[in-house]
Amino acid sequence: MSTRPAELFELFAELDSLAGVGPKTAKHFEGLGITRPRDVLFTLPYSVIDRRPVATVQGVPAGTTVTVEVTIGAHSPARKQGAPDRVLCHDAQGDITLVFFRARGDWLAKQMPNGARRIISGKLEIYDGQAQIVHPDYILPPENAGEMPRFEPVYPLTAGVTQKLMAKAAEGALARAPDLPEWIDDALKRREGWPDWQDAVKTAHHPEKIDDLSATAPARARLAYDELFAHQMTLALARRQSRRKKGRVTRGTGKLSAQVLASLPYKPTGAQTRAIAEIAGDLGSERRMNRLLQGDVGAGKTLVAFMALLTAVEAGGQGVMMAPTEILARQHLEGLAPLAEAAGVRLEILTGRDKGAERARKLADLASGAIGILVGTHAVFQKDVEFQDLRLSVIDEQHRFGVAQRMELGAKGQAVDVLVMTATPIPRSLALAQYGDMDVSLLDEKPPGRTPVKTALVAMERMGEVVEHLRKAVTEGRQAYWVCPLVEESERVDLSSATDRFLALRAALGDDVVGLVHGQIPSAEKDAAMAAFVKGQTRVLVATTVIEVGVNVPNASIMVIERAESFGLAQLHQLRGRVGRGAAASTCLMIYQTPLSETAERRLSILRESEDGFRIAEEDLAMRGAGDVIGTAQSGLPRFRVADLERQAGLMAVAQSDARKLLSDDPELSGPRGQAARVLLWLMEQDRAIRLIGIG
Repeated sequence: MSTRPAELFELFAELDSLAGVGPKTAKHFEGLGITRPRDVLFTLPYSVIDRRPVATVQGVPAGTTVTVEVTIGAHSPARKQGAPDRVLCHDAQGDITLVFFRARGDWLAKQMPNGARRIISGKLEIYDGQAQIVHPDYILPPENAGEMPRFEPVYPLTAGVTQKLMAKAAEGALARAPDLPEWIDDALKRREGWPDWQDAVKTAHHPEKIDDLSATAPARARLAYDELFAHQMTLALARRQSRRKKGRVTRGTGKLSAQVLASLPYKPTGAQTRAIAEIAGDLGSERRMNRLLQGDVGAGKTLVAFMALLTAVEAGGQGVMMAPTEILARQHLEGLAPLAEAAGVRLEILTGRDKGAERARKLADLASGAIGILVGTHAVFQKDVEFQDLRLSVIDEQHRFGVAQRMELGAKGQAVDVLVMTATPIPRSLALAQYGDMDVSLLDEKPPGRTPVKTALVAMERMGEVVEHLRKAVTEGRQAYWVCPLVEESERVDLSSATDRFLALRAALGDDVVGLVHGQIPSAEKDAAMAAFVKGQTRVLVATTVIEVGVNVPNASIMVIERAESFGLAQLHQLRGRVGRGAAASTCLMIYQTPLSETAERRLSILRESEDGFRIAEEDLAMRGAGDVIGTAQSGLPRFRVADLERQAGLMAVAQSDARKLLSDDPELSGPRGQAARVLLWLMEQDRAIRLIGIG
């Protein structure tokens, strides 16, 4: 099935083929990301209005939508310009006034003649002790009561699209929803009590109570699962595709790695040993490695990555480690240098800074194989960079490198294995959504020698005490980071700027004691300020969040985060991870502005209680939502219309194992369920995946 199945044609027609939607209105729908009837089907109502009739409005709380049968009484037209017309009516027990602003001519008299019976539905208000409804939503003769839904869905809207228009478009799209073959595993569907696809879509658009809107309602859960399952099918196909790519068998002798382990002052953790073995297994297999190494701040990823790079060298090849910035590349170089020395392997760095003869010398040594391990920024991608035999590339901080760049790096050598490292603990559901095509190694233990960081919350009013504490620490030879939220004061946001704080701290602690780094400083100055801090020439580094990732200064044992309530949880955790790297007892002071909102208070107290990045990440996800946790712009997360990654994390894991199982049972998706899964992939616009089915 390499073209879209005929039963889906009507759902992928132009939007203005739906009744009530013209070309001009279709443009308005684009504000909701709706361009075809299929998109309308997956835009579900977020609320429901209960329009079941009541006998009387007496005792009904104000603000409630009520539906009641009334007898029309006297009309009192507006007395002066701008005043409303009023119509008095009576239900079974009392009076209600209907209020109309700018009613035209004799429209009211025609709609509601004196003495007639009418069904009225709208929001009840109490004004001067009297029940009233301003501009009722419905005014119908009792015999036409069927025209009004008993439960009316409330849809998300955008400029130019009203509830009535949205409801009409939804009905039109539902009429086109075909009866599709079942792609969900039968046992799973029975266990969860999920309806068939067509019934699920109809039920989701016709909620009858608030519970029908919850993510766990059977119809919605099923539609969410369909989305996650289609996404995981695509990732599983991509994973199969990359696994079918022939790798090269890279087996180490173990000689160099034994020298490194012998030189370490500590034993690797169980998690490190396990990850090293998993990676060695991948390198030694016939297929190409595509693995994610995920570990919390300070979990010892560098050692694991270095052992993998050594395996490449032991097998007669070369390895490269890529970092997103020059500062990070230099830090990797410093971290790896003692390990490389213990192994007797030549380690070099290549960045945009290398010029002329120096660069030419490095390129020649790379091409001849004299350099065993190279550390670099994306300068490594340049055309003239050639390796003698590149076996492994390690990429640090995944989200700065897209899939396209991963592939480009893979093209540098013959069937290069890829290991991606990330220091951002990602909740499992997001890791599956983002990296579901990769195998994952998890470092979930802290190596010995990392000192726990004491975390304290300090109100802004006690700023003087913090500066005093800092003065004392600096005279004792300690170093500190001071992180500010914004670079410059802005009218809108009352957040302290890094520049002002820098000037204030210099005045308090001395000119040569304090350095400054932020995003708007030229690179060379930024590098110089960082270097001065690393060497201990400056004692306090005032910075914006540019230091969040990767800076390593073992002597820095104090982290001050100003206006901590304005940062996300994961960000605060990353910042705190910059201290506690040396022998000194470390503290993290989170300065906050009172009063704290409930959410901010919860965020800060989670940090005070826990140093477990994965627990913190799960909490962050629950509090902020998926896009914010990874930063929507660089998240690489798919956009789901129904599925909610925060609340349906469990479904993502089921979808992954189910997708992988279906592909292993029916690799060509040619059986009945496989054919149905192809229809789902078309429905969910995963055409890319369909092209991968036949490849291999």
